[in-house]
Amino acid sequence: MTSALKQNQKHRLTKSYSIFTRISPVKLAFGAIASLFLISSCSDPATVGIELAPGNNQIGVVFEEFELPAQVVLLDSFNTTNQSVLVVGEEEDDFFGKTSGTGYSRMYINSSATRPDIDAILDSIYFSLNIISVDGADLDEPKYFSIHKLTEPILDTLYYNFDELSYEANPFSSGEIVFGEATDSLASFQVEEPFAEEIFSKMKTGVEFNDLFSFRDYFPGIALKAREGDNSSIGVGVGSSTGLKIYYHYEGDTTSTLYNITTASSRSFNGVKSDRSGTPTSIVTDTKTAYDVGPLVGIKSNLGMVIKLDTSPFDAFLDTLSGVTFNQVSLELGEIEPRAETELVPANISIYFTDSSNEILTTSAGTPLTVQADGYPQVIVGENGDETPNTSYPAALIYDSEARDYSELITSHVNALFRGNLTRKDWLLYNSDSKKSLSQLIVNNNKIKVKVIYSRSR
Repeated sequence: MTSALKQNQKHRLTKSYSIFTRISPVKLAFGAIASLFLISSCSDPATVGIELAPGNNQIGVVFEEFELPAQVVLLDSFNTTNQSVLVVGEEEDDFFGKTSGTGYSRMYINSSATRPDIDAILDSIYFSLNIISVDGADLDEPKYFSIHKLTEPILDTLYYNFDELSYEANPFSSGEIVFGEATDSLASFQVEEPFAEEIFSKMKTGVEFNDLFSFRDYFPGIALKAREGDNSSIGVGVGSSTGLKIYYHYEGDTTSTLYNITTASSRSFNGVKSDRSGTPTSIVTDTKTAYDVGPLVGIKSNLGMVIKLDTSPFDAFLDTLSGVTFNQVSLELGEIEPRAETELVPANISIYFTDSSNEILTTSAGTPLTVQADGYPQVIVGENGDETPNTSYPAALIYDSEARDYSELITSHVNALFRGNLTRKDWLLYNSDSKKSLSQLIVNNNKIKVKVIYSRSR
């Protein structure tokens, strides 16, 4: 992202809770137009397409809005390897059903670190979690998490969101957390005594701690799980703050010595399971297929379920116009279905081009094609005069936590369609940070609208 775009976004956004609240020029502009209707018009201001001050209007400012039909698409599985965050949770609702997130990670030791001698005395072992995000309902109630030892290794390969590994049924560490209003936390769970004695014994005398490869042969890694029914999820940072902390001392010591086994410099991935039985999305079985699931549509992070918008209403709208100037055009989504304040929604949503393939379209170099931010070129003119879609300034629908909706200006995009610089494509609405949480949104498909202000001379 260029510095100019960053400055532009900084001007447009203010932070609110764990999402962004937009000071929306869209709403300011349409508010002004609404005021003009009340001041100047003798007609019903709710009428779509009405001109201001009929009969004596010298400006010819027109407001129109239309809906974009919406469906849902389950994208193909995507790479979740080394996202720096373990997504762990058990969530359930009437639209998406049950969604289970499990975080998998190797563990790391510094083979040059001092190991305890044979006469060292174990004090305690804890498993520490660096919780960087919290998402869920009833956070005043305890949420349970467990850490299990893998029974197969994490390989040097790519892992995808529907991948999983086997692990021991009984956790070697577990505990409950009451988050309350906290959006992050550093939690520590006591390690089970049999495991603590085993690993401490090997630390003192075993070959398992001679080097990293020997250690991982003995301890392939961890699976981090949540409890079904808790209806919550967390993001756990992979690094030096997440892992085993072993405290020990020698006879006569007044303080303990710490030995760390962490998830730093360790391969990790997130796996997701989805049981949509009995929900509107239960019919969504095949990837890259658009489904009509009824009055509601939605986006679920890490699952890969996204909203597809049919943009053909643009054709019917633009074909009726000539000699007009688009003053302002916006895409608005919402208000979204109610969620608790502690339940995350995507902070922003990208608008990707798609077609009947229901895949994200890309350039020949593999760069995704998106609607470009307002005020920036929508096409690039090559040396031969050929026009190709720009990819440098992706637009994003920004969430307004007070209005509980998303909006983005698309005036430049519509101008490019109107002039024939761009060929209209359907859109996939996709959470830009979709691999690092289980955030979601659900919206009635009649609340996805394009709002247009344009002018023409008489």
